[in-house]
Amino acid sequence: MNTSDIIDETVLFVKETLKNAEGGHDWFHTQRVFNNALLIAKDEKCDPFIVALGALLHDIADAKFHDGDETVGPQMAHDFLSSLPLESPVIEHVVNIIKHISFRGGQKRVTFTSKELEVVQDADRLDAMGAIGIARTFNYGGFKNRALYDPQIPPKPGMSPEDYKKSKAPTINHFYEKLLLLKDLMNTKTGKKLAQKRHEFMESFLAQFYKEWNGEV
Repeated sequence: MNTSDIIDETVLFVKETLKNAEGGHDWFHTQRVFNNALLIAKDEKCDPFIVALGALLHDIADAKFHDGDETVGPQMAHDFLSSLPLESPVIEHVVNIIKHISFRGGQKRVTFTSKELEVVQDADRLDAMGAIGIARTFNYGGFKNRALYDPQIPPKPGMSPEDYKKSKAPTINHFYEKLLLLKDLMNTKTGKKLAQKRHEFMESFLAQFYKEWNGEV
């Protein structure tokens, strides 16, 4: 089995596993992250095979859909990758990408780094920004039956990972607690360039949102 076959097998596994996933964390999210990761990788000194596997498996079991358990995704990925003809260092690297990719309030201590993680992380963060990021944010807010906006509940940027995971704040708050912070957290040159455009789009959206909320339009 060559690398192309392994990628194809991984795609089939992810599609099947995420077939009933919430719309912002489904196969199409993974596909977008995969495509962005390959785009970013072209300008970085990294292993594109590890980038591809990390991107495909990065959200195989998002902790927010598993009672906050952050071990489910890495374990699922490890079990799947172990069924393929892969060397242990490749498997461990991909699993480490999955373990360390998440934002979690932006406060998590760094315990693993690699260029491949930086590429996949940027690709994942890009999908949380811009038009797609806005759509995903409100889709998840509806999924959790959250208010669109409540002027009486201010955003709380800089929350601990634990508080971030437990937050039930209105959807608009998520822009200030995560989405608008991502531009300055990008790792790669390409990621930073793409993030700037998406950041500006989100700022324009928020300006329009508040105008309409306040009856100014």
